[in-house]
Amino acid sequence: MLTRALKNRLQRSLLAWYERNQRQLPWRQTTDPYRILVVEYMSQQTPVERVLPYYERFLRTFPDIKTLARARLGQVLKVWEGLGYYARARHLLAAARQIVREAGGVIPSTYEELRKLPGCGPYTAAAIASIAFGQPVPVVDGNVIRLLCRLFGLREDPRREATRGRLRALAGELLPRDRVRAFNEAMMELGALICTPRAPRCDLCCWNFACQARQLSSPTLLPVKSSPQRLPHQDIAIGLIWKDGKVLIAQRYPKGLLGGLWEFPGGKREPGETLRHCCAREIKEEVGLTVCVGRKWKTIRHAYSHLRVTLHVFECTYEGGEPKPLGCQRVRWVRPDELSRYPFPAANKVLLDELCLRFAPSG
Repeated sequence: MLTRALKNRLQRSLLAWYERNQRQLPWRQTTDPYRILVVEYMSQQTPVERVLPYYERFLRTFPDIKTLARARLGQVLKVWEGLGYYARARHLLAAARQIVREAGGVIPSTYEELRKLPGCGPYTAAAIASIAFGQPVPVVDGNVIRLLCRLFGLREDPRREATRGRLRALAGELLPRDRVRAFNEAMMELGALICTPRAPRCDLCCWNFACQARQLSSPTLLPVKSSPQRLPHQDIAIGLIWKDGKVLIAQRYPKGLLGGLWEFPGGKREPGETLRHCCAREIKEEVGLTVCVGRKWKTIRHAYSHLRVTLHVFECTYEGGEPKPLGCQRVRWVRPDELSRYPFPAANKVLLDELCLRFAPSG
């Protein structure tokens, strides 16, 4: 338990620091629950700087929850394209539809009701409840976890649920009931700007007078980290299949990694399989076409949060069959200048850019 005097000093010093140093972010200038709902879904596992342009673009396209609820998944994914973690976009659309269907478009105001929305986990629900509605719920994101572990000298793995529960309790004890939004935003901001993972700016920290990690001269040793696991790797062979000046694309099933996005047909290489054989087999299994796999056109390396992939891109000659969605939702022949209309995974950006350049009209 914190003493009243220490708690008051921590609250006052943090709020005063925040008033002077907070970043001017567009969602901090609004109390509109819809806008806060959008940014909190976008901010899951994503830094603020990366979210900013997507947030503005998303709201221009879907200015209110009813407009979003009426949208097709493909429209939402296209606006989201490049931000990654596409399940968040699918969840946000599903949440909007649920809110419109069950509550007439009125966003729930309590943590418990928000948790019932698709993709609205403990952090997101707490952030929306406290920031949009002033509910006295502590927000514990990665920045706050790091900040509290250092402040209180916690030498427990924050990935353990028991440790998370202790951190939520400490954050809740610190939370002033009359400044809920400002205090939660201030803790996240202090972690983002000052109490950073590798080079914390302790001399500038408004909490350095009480920070146990600093007193032990070891702030970067906390939070406790286990050894990082090596990411698994997959080789993916994909084919550019041409017919009458058009290339074949396929849409992934709506669930799972990159669900609902479009891609060029192909898939994962099996053990002992050559890349060319893999390309032909995957195209046959996915879209039912027989192709002749020609030269390799490009190699692209990309890393996701849990996986590294190498895309091996082959030029393929169409030999026979009618494209069918055997291992995907849809298939479509499109001109190169139409590719920009479809949402693709980020790993395909280099490939798409080169295709557009290669087939751009002359003059």
